[in-house]
Amino acid sequence: MLQHLIFTEEEKREIFRLNRELRRHIEDKRQSTDYRFVKENITKAIEEAKITRDSFGFNPIVLDMQTAALMGEEIGYHREIIISILLSRCVQQETLTMDEVKEKLGDNVAKVLTNLTQINALYAKSPTIETENFRNLLLSFANDMRIILIMIASRLVLLRRLFDSDNIEARKQVANEASKLYIPLAHKLGFYKLKSEMEDLSLRYTESEIYSELSRKLEETAASREDYMAAFIHPIEMALRSQPHIKFRIKGRTKSINSIWQKMKRQKLPFEGIYDIFAIRIIIDSEPQNEKSECWQVYSIIADMYTPNPHRLRDWLSVPKSNGYESLHTTVMGPEGRWVEVQIRTERMDAVAEHGLAAHWRYKGIKSEKGLDNLLASIRDTLEHLAEEDINENKFKMELYKDEIFIFTPKGDLFRLSKGATVLDFAFCIHTGIGCKCTGAIVNGRNVPIRHTLNNGDQVEIITSNSQTPKQAWLNIARTGRARAKIRQALKDLTARQADIARETIIRKFKNHKMEYDEAVMDQLIRKMGYKRLTDFYQHVAEGNIDTAEIMKRYQAITSPANEGNEHTQSAQTFTLQNEKDTGSSSDDVLVIERNLKGIDYKLSKCCAPIFGDAIFGFVTINGGISIHRKDCPNAKQLRENYPYRVIEARWSDNGKNKALYPVTLRIVGHDDIGIVNNITSLITQEKDITMRGINIESHDTLFSGTLTLLLDDTARLNKLITKIEAIKGVKQVRRV
Repeated sequence: MLQHLIFTEEEKREIFRLNRELRRHIEDKRQSTDYRFVKENITKAIEEAKITRDSFGFNPIVLDMQTAALMGEEIGYHREIIISILLSRCVQQETLTMDEVKEKLGDNVAKVLTNLTQINALYAKSPTIETENFRNLLLSFANDMRIILIMIASRLVLLRRLFDSDNIEARKQVANEASKLYIPLAHKLGFYKLKSEMEDLSLRYTESEIYSELSRKLEETAASREDYMAAFIHPIEMALRSQPHIKFRIKGRTKSINSIWQKMKRQKLPFEGIYDIFAIRIIIDSEPQNEKSECWQVYSIIADMYTPNPHRLRDWLSVPKSNGYESLHTTVMGPEGRWVEVQIRTERMDAVAEHGLAAHWRYKGIKSEKGLDNLLASIRDTLEHLAEEDINENKFKMELYKDEIFIFTPKGDLFRLSKGATVLDFAFCIHTGIGCKCTGAIVNGRNVPIRHTLNNGDQVEIITSNSQTPKQAWLNIARTGRARAKIRQALKDLTARQADIARETIIRKFKNHKMEYDEAVMDQLIRKMGYKRLTDFYQHVAEGNIDTAEIMKRYQAITSPANEGNEHTQSAQTFTLQNEKDTGSSSDDVLVIERNLKGIDYKLSKCCAPIFGDAIFGFVTINGGISIHRKDCPNAKQLRENYPYRVIEARWSDNGKNKALYPVTLRIVGHDDIGIVNNITSLITQEKDITMRGINIESHDTLFSGTLTLLLDDTARLNKLITKIEAIKGVKQVRRV
C-alpha cells in the first residue's frame, strides 16, 4: 500500500532554501502565478500518495529541486526548464495532464515536460537504463540539447546523494552507467565542470579505497601545493602587470582525483611521482579582435620566464574543438624541476570552457552558432552510425569521448577526425567511393598502409585502385562509427552485386540448356536447399560452393510433369509496354518506354517498389523481361555504372493514372504515447482509396518503431499521407522504405 511522502527535518530545511531561490527566479520571468501552480500540483500529488521515495530511499521532490537549481547555475533560470523539472513527477503520475499544462503554462513548458516524462518513465523501472535506449533518447532529443543537459544534471545530483545510500550494488550500477554514458556525453558537449565532478564521484563509488587514499594525500599536501603555486604565479603576475593593455586574472587549481588516478595508471607511477597535479589558468579581459594576439603575447611572456615543453603545446585558438572550446595550453618547467600546466584564454573562452553549450544560452557575446550546429550534427551522426554491435562493444563511450585531430588534404582542405583515426577512416570521411577503393595513402610525403594511425596536422593524400573492394577485416581497422557504418553497407552492396552476377550466370546456363527459368520455382528450390536468404545462396554460387549442374537437376525435379500443376506459380504481375510514339492507340497502357519494344513483360522492382508518379527507368533483365526501378532506387547507381547498355528510359503514361493500386512501405519512429498507434491507423482508414495491408510496431519502453504496408495509387496521395502522419502528436519520423 502506498504511503504519504514524509519529509525529514534536513529535507525540510533544504526544500526551504531551494524554494526561496527557485521562486525568486521563476517570478522574475513575469509569471507570478507559476509558483502557485507548481506548489498546488506537487502538494496534490503528495497528498494522493502518487509521489514516493525512489529505490534509494531518496525524496524525489528534493532531487528535482536540486536538479532545477543546478540547471539554473549552468544555463540560467529559464522559466520553462525549471518549471518542467519540478512538475515532471506530477505528469508522470497523471495527477496533472498535458492539456492543463498547455492552458496554464504554455506550449514551451509542455514540450519540455513531454520529453522529461519519457526519461522518468525509463528510470522508474531501474536505477539505470540500457545503452540502446539511451542512444534512442539522445536521437529523439537531439534538436533540444536542454533536455540532454537536464539528463546530465539529474544524474550528477543523484551521484552527489548516493553516498547516503546503503544499496552498494545499485550505487555501483549508477556510477558505472555515468562512466559509460553520461561522462563521455558531458565531455563531448564541453560540460567539463560537470564532467569532472561526475568522474570523481564515479571513482568514489567504484574504487572507494583508491579515492579515499588519493583524497587523503591531496589533503596532506594541500599547504605545500598552495605555497608552490603562489611562488610560481608571483613572477607571472609581475610580468603581466608591466603590460598595462593586458587586463587579466589568474586562477590556480588542483587536478581532479580521477585525472590524477588515470595518470598514475597510464604512466605506472605512484602519487608522489606525479608532479603536474596542479595547473594555473590565465584569463584575459580582451576585445574580440585582440583575443588571439593577446593570448599569444601572454604565452610569449611565460615562455621567456619558464622553459616550455615543446611536445605539450596545445593550440585550440587557431582551430577550436568541435564543442566550441578555445584555449592555449602549455606545460612549463617550474621551480624545483616540476612541470606546471598553464592555460591561457579570454573571459569569453572561459565561459564556454566552464559551461560548454550552456554558455550559448547563458552568456551574451558567445559566438559561432555555426559551430554549435556543427557539434549537434556531429553528435547525431555519431549516434546514428553506431550499430548495435558497436554499442555492445562499448564503442558508444569511445566515440563520444575521443579527442579530435585535424587532417589536411594536399589542397589545404581541413577535416576533423577522432583521435586514433586511421587512413581508412579519413578515406571514408572524404567520400564513400574513395573509402571503398582505398589502398593506402601518402602521409607527409611517405607511403603508408590503410591501417596507419593519423596524427594531428598530417597532410594526407588517399591512394585508390579500381580493383580494390571492401573487406570484412576493414571493420577492425576503422575507428570511427561513420566509417564502420559505411563499410558494413559497402559489404552488403558487394554481396548483393556478387549475388546478381551469380543469378545471371544460372539463368544463362538455363538458356544454354534450353530450359525455361521461373523465379518462383527457383525461390522454392532455394528454400528446399535450406537457405533462408537468397543472397546466401547466390553468394555460395559465386564462391563456387554449389555446382550449377546440381541446381538444374533439382530444378527439373520440381518442374517435372508430376509436379507442374502444384508447384509452378507466376510471381510477377505483368503488363504490356508500348512505344512512346503509339501512346494514343490504347487507353490501358500504364507505362511508356522510349524503345520500340512491344509485348515485353515487365515487373515493378521489389527493391524500391515504384508507384505511379515516381521518376523511373527500365532495366532489361537477363531473361528478357524488364524491371522498373525508381531513379532514386538504392541500386540505381550500381545498375547504371555496371550495365549501362541495359538501362532504358521509361515513364508513367497519363492514361494509366488511377488504374491500379501499388504497395508502399512506410517506416515510422516516435514516442510510445497512449493511443498513438490507434491514431495512425484511424487516420489511414479515413483516407479515400488507401488500403492498409499490414502493420508491424515494436515498442522499446517509451519509444516505438515500425512499418506500415499500404496500397495506394500515386505519389501525390502518398506525400499528403506522410505529411498527415508526421502531424500526429508523438510521431518523430516517417519515411518511405
